[in-house]
Amino acid sequence: MDPNAAFADRGRPSSTPAARLRPYLVAPLLLLIAALLALRAAGAVGVAPLADWQTAARFALALMFVFTASAHFGSQRASLVQMVPGWLPRPQVLVSVTGLFELLGALGLLLPTTAPLAGSCLAILLVAMFPANVNAARQHVMIGSKPATPLWFRTLVQVVFVAALLWASV
Repeated sequence: MDPNAAFADRGRPSSTPAARLRPYLVAPLLLLIAALLALRAAGAVGVAPLADWQTAARFALALMFVFTASAHFGSQRASLVQMVPGWLPRPQVLVSVTGLFELLGALGLLLPTTAPLAGSCLAILLVAMFPANVNAARQHVMIGSKPATPLWFRTLVQVVFVAALLWASV
């Protein structure tokens, strides 16, 4: 099937869920899964700190949050600013602050003593930032050159991220 077929209707994605997901970048989820498997494999071959799933998951989540935080300061910054609902003040500042919180949370996940607090704070941050995802889906905001992730899929991924944070950081 033509990869551009999902955009045949005036640049809007096709109405079928599978076709609507094809063009979306699910990089944070894929990065989390790949990093978790690679880190756990390292633990299985003798890297002692990664010998259990929870520690490997904390490190994989930290990597994922560094990756997502980079978007707050890089080429996708303007798109993230557009995602902020109109009822929130100073979207540019909010995008910067949430990116900084993601970086600090990632650092906190790496340290066993701060991991529980960092995991809880990042879970709260994800919930607090969710209205931006709702706004992006409703307003058909473009993230880079791609439409915002469909809300049903973003909700599912958000639940996975929050659950992983709470499980890995206890």
